Amino acid sequence: QVQVVQSGGGLVQAGGSLRLSCAASGRTFDKYRVGWFRQAPGKERECVAAISWSGGRTYSADSVKGRFTVYRDNAKNTAYLQMNSLKPEDTAIYYCAADYTPYDVVSTTHRTYDYWGQGTQVTVSS
Repeated sequence: QVQVVQSGGGLVQAGGSLRLSCAASGRTFDKYRVGWFRQAPGKERECVAAISWSGGRTYSADSVKGRFTVYRDNAKNTAYLQMNSLKPEDTAIYYCAADYTPYDVVSTTHRTYDYWGQGTQVTVSS
């Protein structure tokens, strides 16, 4: 099993930046794809970014494309979500999730993922 621990997040003004980290322990991180999801009050959980186990394939939702970047460092067992040009509508609880797969592909479906971080609040003030 792998444990996933998130860090980062907090309160930032519109236009600012934050970086979220997703650290895995218990097993080596390679062969685990990672998804970043967010859930705002009254809204469904949505995938904002995802990355394959090698880092060679990534996905970004249209709502964050050009502003958010997902990347990983398997030597550090950590994946990251760099969020720039933040907007008030980005306010949500953000979750990272990991899933073992031998295939170097991404998934944007939350049901795919077996291991979830604890969630971290991101609040963007206008």
